[in-house]
Amino acid sequence: MDKNSVIIITGAAGFIGSYMVGYLNRKGYENLILADEFDEEQKELNLHGKNFLVRVERENLFEWLDLEKPAVDFVFHLGARTDTTELDSAVFDKLNLEYSKKIWDYCVGKNIPLVYASSAATYGAGEYGYKDDHAMVEKLKPLNPYGISKNEFDKWVLRQRYAPPFWAGLKFFNVYGPNEYHKERMASVILHAFDQVQTTGKVILFRSHKPEFKDGEQLRDFIYVEDVAAVCCWLMENKTSHVQVEPGLYNLGTGKARTFNDLATAIFTSLGLPPHIEYIDTPEDIRDKYQYFTEADMTKLHRAGYKGEFYTLEKGIKDYVMKFLQEKKYY
Repeated sequence: MDKNSVIIITGAAGFIGSYMVGYLNRKGYENLILADEFDEEQKELNLHGKNFLVRVERENLFEWLDLEKPAVDFVFHLGARTDTTELDSAVFDKLNLEYSKKIWDYCVGKNIPLVYASSAATYGAGEYGYKDDHAMVEKLKPLNPYGISKNEFDKWVLRQRYAPPFWAGLKFFNVYGPNEYHKERMASVILHAFDQVQTTGKVILFRSHKPEFKDGEQLRDFIYVEDVAAVCCWLMENKTSHVQVEPGLYNLGTGKARTFNDLATAIFTSLGLPPHIEYIDTPEDIRDKYQYFTEADMTKLHRAGYKGEFYTLEKGIKDYVMKFLQEKKYY
């Protein structure tokens, strides 16, 4: 990709989107069209100091594109409603499904490559495993409207007769890192645990309600947002290279599940403190939907040629805590 390439990023003021803007700036890309709702003061800080061409309100994007007709070279569709506690499916139908279909159709019509955010929430309780196999998509049973909306779009994409010249739907696992301050309740466990240590000197984790798991030994695949941005950029730059990355759905985790106890211990270690972990019952309203294990099967991305080494949980948390959380800095 030429450094003068014009790139659209949706969700550009959000957590992963704003980090992607900064990452692309660092790589020399500044001709960026940012789409999002720009009405939150907290999210405004995510874009402070970043370079881009223009900001366009999410609701006005397609009208603006039709009027301005920019020569777009690539689209990162990272915008979505991500609240897993939201139960109104109409919200997800509008923002995660219908809007994503319009992004897809725009890229098809203009012959523009596309990378979009799917989610590991599509895997539900993991009864079919965590393999990014297209044949599995119709069988998956997400546990909430958010996961359902992401899976419905994946299913719709796979049924389409026409596609962008290249596309990848990335099933993000548990992403953490700078610029998630505005997410409040939906921020990563790392951010919440750090805040707990700062205010109480301890971390509160959910107790296990399954005999095969000890308290705090529930497992997740935690991925640092730096790795997410690196993979996104790699896909953009290698879509037409000798690597010949195949279009399709790709898992994006580290491929290594870690426990919540590991996570909490890493935070204390980063701060030079002895671990102090306590446990409370998992709330009953989410207990039957709680995942005890997630782990991305990363075979497909590695087979496609990605050679990057993912941050370990300890390294990622130390970077996040030392460079950002301690002084509430942004990327």
